[in-house]
Amino acid sequence: MKITYIYHSCFLIETADCYYLFDYYKGDLPELDIEKPILVFASHCHKDHYNPEVFSILSNGGMKKIFAVLSNDIPVKRYPQTDAEIMKVYHSQEYTLPCGTHLETLLSTDSGVAFLLQCAEGTFFHAGDLNDWGTETDTEQERKQMRGSYRAQINKLQGRILDAAFLPLDPRLGDAYAQGILYFLQQADVKKVYPMHYWEQPEIIDRFLSEYPRYRQLFI
Repeated sequence: MKITYIYHSCFLIETADCYYLFDYYKGDLPELDIEKPILVFASHCHKDHYNPEVFSILSNGGMKKIFAVLSNDIPVKRYPQTDAEIMKVYHSQEYTLPCGTHLETLLSTDSGVAFLLQCAEGTFFHAGDLNDWGTETDTEQERKQMRGSYRAQINKLQGRILDAAFLPLDPRLGDAYAQGILYFLQQADVKKVYPMHYWEQPEIIDRFLSEYPRYRQLFI
């Protein structure tokens, strides 16, 4: 298994049988084996998480088997203009995907879904925009509602062993930047964490590891 960071919230997982590409926005993809199927996931419709041009990039690159897993909030007019097979997914559901892949979806606290994916090589969680987005500018009631909604979804992961988790670490939240990822780390049994959604400010990762050094070995 090989995991490659592309850009923003986009990661590529390569297994023996196929590729999994999450939330492509922009950036260069590595050279791919055109004989392997590729499953392209889009957690929601925001432009920094879904760019339909990725399907043309893959098709023009010679990929023969392209399967799209698109959140239900993505409008049909933004569907790929290629012969990619498409599955529309909703939150709090389970799906059987190609390559012996099982998918569960969680409800995002922003838009769309988060992905919990299980295949022969392991179990992976891509949060999309599922995060505790509460900030000091929100009212106490708004922060409480956000916190409760986020924790209700993360609590569903209790008892699961996750080989990798891709989680937002957003500097725009100010001093509240770590509240979502901290709760996740307290609740989930995860082997490796890949921070994402940090808006070209990777120094936020250094800040987190400085403030919470006990998690240093988990972070990639």
